[in-house]
Amino acid sequence: MANILLGITGSIAAYKAADLASGLTKRGHDVHCVMTADATEFITPLTLQVLSKHPVTSGLYDEKQSWHPGHIQLADDADLILVAPATANVLAKFAHGLADDTLSAIALATRAKFLHAPAMNGKMWLHPATQENVEKLKSWDHQFIGPEEGMLACGYEGIGRLWPVEGIIEKACEILGKT
Repeated sequence: MANILLGITGSIAAYKAADLASGLTKRGHDVHCVMTADATEFITPLTLQVLSKHPVTSGLYDEKQSWHPGHIQLADDADLILVAPATANVLAKFAHGLADDTLSAIALATRAKFLHAPAMNGKMWLHPATQENVEKLKSWDHQFIGPEEGMLACGYEGIGRLWPVEGIIEKACEILGKT
């Protein structure tokens, strides 16, 4: 099927990446997980490695297998970069071309399609800087799903929840033209 790079960032919603990796793999997609350092505070790389059936990349300096930079290979091979959860921080990095971690370096190097599933405090989502970054990414053909409204981990109720996993999977398959 398709080669999907699942980018996981530092949000409490990172635990749902396990269901995303599992669901996409069950549909026959080849899933490679790339975690930011902050994401590893919420879910372990081992969980995602078992569910995706591939090693998890969590740092630029993890690449000691060969002379060829692994993050560039991941960027070249990806059909879709699915960032779920996508934090305000990673959206800002992508919008401004910063590449200080593996995920943001891949984002600069790839020609793959992008789907972002934001998850953050509603005030962060609605902040003009975040909205400006979202609009900039949309102008580059990045697609978004969510966030949705509901009870947030921070105790507030409002917009900012990660879109339901099955909906994210369906949107990813739609973008790829796959089932």
